[in-house]
Amino acid sequence: MNNQINKGSLPIGLQCFKIATMSLAPFGKEVIYEHTNTSFLLNILWIILSGFWLAVGHLISAVILCITIIGIPFAGQSLKLAQVSFMPFGARIERVR
Repeated sequence: MNNQINKGSLPIGLQCFKIATMSLAPFGKEVIYEHTNTSFLLNILWIILSGFWLAVGHLISAVILCITIIGIPFAGQSLKLAQVSFMPFGARIERVR
């Protein structure tokens, strides 16, 4: 019993790591969505539980970062983070070359 993984929380944990990876190094990455019925349902559940408030937090930080010229590139990355935070299921993060 101790060696079993709670598979119900595994997909949510993977999405949290996706957001964390994007937060660690957002420059040079692009978010690409692959929509499926499962990802749509999971995204709706995610938005209700926490996605809305995560996205609002990133949008507020983007507005604050736009105050200075130096912060504008960081505001763009914060908008990418808002997008991933709002709907992480079905999102794929790829490097831009």
